[in-house]
Amino acid sequence: MTTLFDPLQAGKLHLSNRVAVAPCTRNRSPDGVPTAMNARYYRQRAGNGLIITEGTAISQQGQGYAHVPGLYSAEQLAGWRQVTDAVHEQGGCIVTQLWHVGRVSHVSLQADGGDPVAPSAITAHSRTYIVDPLTGAGQFAATSAPRALQRDELPAIIERFAQAARDAVQVAGFDGVELHGANGYLIDQFLKDGSNQRSDDYGASLHNRIRFAVQAVRAVVDAVGGGRTGIRLSPVTPANDIHDSQPQPLFELLLQALAPLNLAYIHVIEGATGGPRTMADRPFDYAAFKAAYRNAGGRGAWMVNNGYTREMALDAVAGGHADIVAFGKDAIANPDLAERFRRGATLNAWDKTTFYGGSAKGYTDYPALAD
Repeated sequence: MTTLFDPLQAGKLHLSNRVAVAPCTRNRSPDGVPTAMNARYYRQRAGNGLIITEGTAISQQGQGYAHVPGLYSAEQLAGWRQVTDAVHEQGGCIVTQLWHVGRVSHVSLQADGGDPVAPSAITAHSRTYIVDPLTGAGQFAATSAPRALQRDELPAIIERFAQAARDAVQVAGFDGVELHGANGYLIDQFLKDGSNQRSDDYGASLHNRIRFAVQAVRAVVDAVGGGRTGIRLSPVTPANDIHDSQPQPLFELLLQALAPLNLAYIHVIEGATGGPRTMADRPFDYAAFKAAYRNAGGRGAWMVNNGYTREMALDAVAGGHADIVAFGKDAIANPDLAERFRRGATLNAWDKTTFYGGSAKGYTDYPALAD
């Protein structure tokens, strides 16, 4: 019987176990450049089977939060190289999450104070994290009103996903990439009819609304190979004011279209991100979702996320529900999470006051188990 602690080959990614560090925004890369402290943070977690970095902006336009890293300058790529080198020295596997936030941004983060972009000019009733230019203090602020993207702007954004992937693998040394298609960011905004009210061939019908996502994934696969590519999806989360009227057929159609691309993995957030795993007003059949992918020929590893405990993760892998289980807050507070699970050891408690921004406190100072 397969266990959580067995190795796994997911495309070109070799995982020493099936515990993944989920992407968690930490706002500790000033000016978007990864630092030695970031390298220390990720190196500490290299004993987990897979590390997925925090969301990493593919462009200035894709930035939505202060002090999150990017992949669009030589300085950023060099910063990431020290991270990947540190993880690889410990025998770990690390991919970066390719992020374009779309409308979940603020004018102060955009070039020349421009408006954020989105499929349609619909404001997200959400918040982002910005820095006061006078005091340098971080603070949460309401997202700015976006402008609708013109159709002729889309090919350049899709190519930017591809170039970021190439740079991530070839320059920064990542083992692969994960497209952020979840939590109400740009790809998710195109998918869902609550944020996409376009009348062209990127809106209205299900087939049209999956078009941007499929094109972005295909461009990344062409750049670095399907075996180094994953995608994160959240069919029913309300995060960042996102919703869709028909999530089941929409997301099954999407995975049927992605199945031929031989992706390394599909990363699924079950339920509301950081919240309930099931919602009466947003039902979703995850078993049918996975079956739609497998029946269409999709063979990528199936990664699940959201509120999993050790016992749930053991059962999910042993029972065939998942190949990999990703953990967020537990991985923040327990750098050696896979080993703690293996031993049945007590977990460190997380300090939510240090999740976003700050120093090493609540970032690199969580203790590992004594040898």
